[in-house]
Amino acid sequence: MTKKTAHSKEAAKAPANPSRLEKLAEAAQTYGNRSFHNYSQIRNVAETLRDEFCLFLDEDRICVFLVPPTGPFAAVNAGSAAFSVSGKGFLPLEPISFGLAVAITKFGDYMRLIITCRKEGGKMFISAGKGREHTLNLPIIDIEMGALIEGLYEHLMDYFQDGVDSYDNGDYGNTDIGFDILRMGA
Repeated sequence: MTKKTAHSKEAAKAPANPSRLEKLAEAAQTYGNRSFHNYSQIRNVAETLRDEFCLFLDEDRICVFLVPPTGPFAAVNAGSAAFSVSGKGFLPLEPISFGLAVAITKFGDYMRLIITCRKEGGKMFISAGKGREHTLNLPIIDIEMGALIEGLYEHLMDYFQDGVDSYDNGDYGNTDIGFDILRMGA
């Protein structure tokens, strides 16, 4: 009897106890389900945040886009490529980052705001920049989203006001807090 035949006969028998491989596959399946659930909830928050922040800034034009958190970006929605887990194969179960390209002028200038989300139980913790964290209950409650949007707006305003204040006071060399500003082609 060849090894292939013996192996096939063994596989045909239904073992009373699952093999280690079966247990590992079951654990990986559970992990994968949780990873997809994590991604889905964060993507829902990201898309809601994009839409609501855009309405908050200007009801008459599209001014916020989902973009990758690092690397080149353009003022277009990047779909699944906007998320830090994009292209990683097996979806990792970890906090996920994405970028929001926010119009800052009427002339095609956009600032990328990097957002990181992590889910813990029924809450979503959302960080924008250094030391700014907001908490949303899941499912999303409008009043909490409003507070988050106000916080993001203040964060962006602070960036510009801090730069102006530092310049006016003669110390403007070290105020960068990590925003990317890009002028899109007209």
